[in-house]
Amino acid sequence: MCISVLILTLNEEMNLPGCLESVSWSDDIVVFDSYSSDRTVEIAKEFGARVIQRKFDNWSRHQNWAVNNIQFKNPWVYYTDADERIPADLRQELLEVTSDNNGPEVAYRLRFKNMFMGKWNKHSSLYPTWVLRLFKPDKIRWERLVNPVAVVDGPEGRLNCHFEHYSFNKGLTDWIRKHNLYSLDEAKELIKTVERGVEWKRLFSTDPAQRRKGLKQLAFRMPCRPFLVFCYLYFFRLGFLDGIPGLTYCRLRAIYEYMINLKVKEIRRREKGLPI
Repeated sequence: MCISVLILTLNEEMNLPGCLESVSWSDDIVVFDSYSSDRTVEIAKEFGARVIQRKFDNWSRHQNWAVNNIQFKNPWVYYTDADERIPADLRQELLEVTSDNNGPEVAYRLRFKNMFMGKWNKHSSLYPTWVLRLFKPDKIRWERLVNPVAVVDGPEGRLNCHFEHYSFNKGLTDWIRKHNLYSLDEAKELIKTVERGVEWKRLFSTDPAQRRKGLKQLAFRMPCRPFLVFCYLYFFRLGFLDGIPGLTYCRLRAIYEYMINLKVKEIRRREKGLPI
């Protein structure tokens, strides 16, 4: 076995059993918990996972602390959230690519299937999005307060298989609560991005992660951004082909962008000493 598994949790008693079951092939499962108040820790220990706890501050600091301070048993680490699942084909590919320690790659990106209302919400979820999940812990760090971006010290590879993301498993109320919290950190990042300016070369990069970052820098400056995000996802990215789940998801994404805009205005009014 060459792969340890890192699972970030906070009150994930509903999602964690399914996640643990999907990574049961690993001989080193670490549940990195932010002091859950439900049965998350109990479930992890019952499954035989190691539990390490740290108070959450922000995403990049939290994940950087994990790779810098947790002693993993294996040279490779697969990072997953509790609402994600590893199908059998991905498990096999993970084991195959990590069995050869002579390759130049120090990290791998892969795509995911965003599941909503019982189906893969393919078009409106910006598929394919390449996210970094498999890495050597001494070769990676993260940036940004929320939705952290991986910075890799070495060559990256890509995997063919997907993981499955069930971000709505805990219900719409939890999704809205979570994204209300995320929107504040995104607002802070938006303000920093606007002050920095658009790095135009990113828009033409062959690296999808860099191109996506450049598009975000540009999108943050556009007027009527929530409406434009809806139109982009629903019409340009063919979200309408996802049916009712696609329409609902596009609306939720537009609401999220609107929350970010409101938080930006709130931050700027506070900086000027104006009432909210």
